[in-house]
Amino acid sequence: MTTLMKKRRKVVKAMFDKGENCSKEDNEPGGVSLEESHLWMKHLENIKLMRSNWDAPVDSMGCHMLADALAEPKVFRFQTLLSLMLSSQTKDHITAAAMHRLRQHGCTVDDLIAISTEDLQQLLIPVGFYKKKAAYVKKVAEILKERYDSDIPDTVEGLCSLPGVGEKMAYLAMSNAWNQMEGLGVDTHVHRISNRLGWIKTSNPKESRIALETLVPREQWQELNKLLVGFGQQTCLPVLPKCSECLNKDTCAAVGVKKKR
Repeated sequence: MTTLMKKRRKVVKAMFDKGENCSKEDNEPGGVSLEESHLWMKHLENIKLMRSNWDAPVDSMGCHMLADALAEPKVFRFQTLLSLMLSSQTKDHITAAAMHRLRQHGCTVDDLIAISTEDLQQLLIPVGFYKKKAAYVKKVAEILKERYDSDIPDTVEGLCSLPGVGEKMAYLAMSNAWNQMEGLGVDTHVHRISNRLGWIKTSNPKESRIALETLVPREQWQELNKLLVGFGQQTCLPVLPKCSECLNKDTCAAVGVKKKR
């Protein structure tokens, strides 16, 4: 092998060591190219412009809006967690209506221990999986009364130990109930949009959370969730996204989009 060839091979290796024009290994969650890692910032600025009216369902009926802001702190935190538990597989307006009925009935730990499971189910209808959620709510209320002085846990691990509380709910509860940003809340909208735009390449929300927490500065995590959820409700829809109305249409990777309007 000639000296020139040896030098050329060495130069190419050095370029990849510096991360120039290369991406992470395909088996690493969230692998993106250097160019893509900067494009997300422009995309996000455009999304902020498109969301400037803050008039998506999540903005008035999202879980961060459903607890009684005038209630004592323990009750506020419990209601915030409760709204998150009810929200899975349920549209915002249905969750909001159920929370309104619960608050009218009485929505403290003691109130939900006292209510019968059947009456609680009736208050929750038509929330998705309302029977299972009613059972979870009753059990959680009992646990909080017994172990947490009617408050909610103040750690992700503690929250995830409760029946019916998953990782996404725990991170959002830490943010909205305790004002502690422990992790990015990633739902189906955030997962879908961040992959569709080409910011990350992941196969599930947990991988997306890890990838986005690496990509996006921590101080933007809370706003990112609300921006993308609303954007997903109004423009970047799961089926037939309104690409013609989107400011990112010229630079969007449109991953997984088969039909658009």
